[in-house]
Amino acid sequence: MKTSIQRLALSLTVGAALVAGLAGCVPLVVGGAAVGAGFIAVDRRSSGAQLDDQTIEVRGASRISAIANDNMNIAVTSFNRQVLLTGTVGAEADRQRAEEEIKRIDNVRSVVNAVTVGPGSTIQDRANDTYITSKVKASLVNANFTASNSIKVVTERGVVYLMGIVTQTELDQATNVTRGVSGVTKVVRMAEIVTEQQLNGPQSAGTTSGGTGAAPSSGSVALPPMAPLPPADGSAAPASSGGVVTSPVR
Repeated sequence: MKTSIQRLALSLTVGAALVAGLAGCVPLVVGGAAVGAGFIAVDRRSSGAQLDDQTIEVRGASRISAIANDNMNIAVTSFNRQVLLTGTVGAEADRQRAEEEIKRIDNVRSVVNAVTVGPGSTIQDRANDTYITSKVKASLVNANFTASNSIKVVTERGVVYLMGIVTQTELDQATNVTRGVSGVTKVVRMAEIVTEQQLNGPQSAGTTSGGTGAAPSSGSVALPPMAPLPPADGSAAPASSGGVVTSPVR
């Protein structure tokens, strides 16, 4: 009996030591930041914006489903309450209707409609896009890109969209890394540009980047509206004020 108790005590001691050892290796999530193994990743969106983005995507998918037909395949992605629509439809009227439905969702600041009119993606196309997205994310990590949690990567038929809240330097780094990934045909930057001072210093309520007078954002940094996506024919996009970048990089 005494031997059994001693063995149990030894097992519990070893187990506690293993848990303590593992605790030193597993990142700890505190207040939206992963802390551990020398790594800290903070989402630059406010907690309210993150919740809104999740809600927008769920409601957006529901609204698209309600109007969908056999030729409509649209994905809804939201970052800091700005929405990207990707996919295909059978007619221009469907493309416009989808955009109008998404604009009606509460808390949507703007919509970038990258949906194309034409045949839908194949299973192989979608699998390839998923693979490219994973490679881009992995490449950003390998490049020690510190703003990984502030960039969302979306791929549609080889075109990679970079959404996020980043500095110009961070955006340029993410763009260069993405362009070097095999299978990427074009990079479209949909980034809200902020300065180091905006990221590190206190934010004044109701202010906007560049003094554009745009409605204040309730995210972690105040930002102007996003510029429209460049036309599909490759012509230049309208000039964007306030430091917001929405541009293709071939």
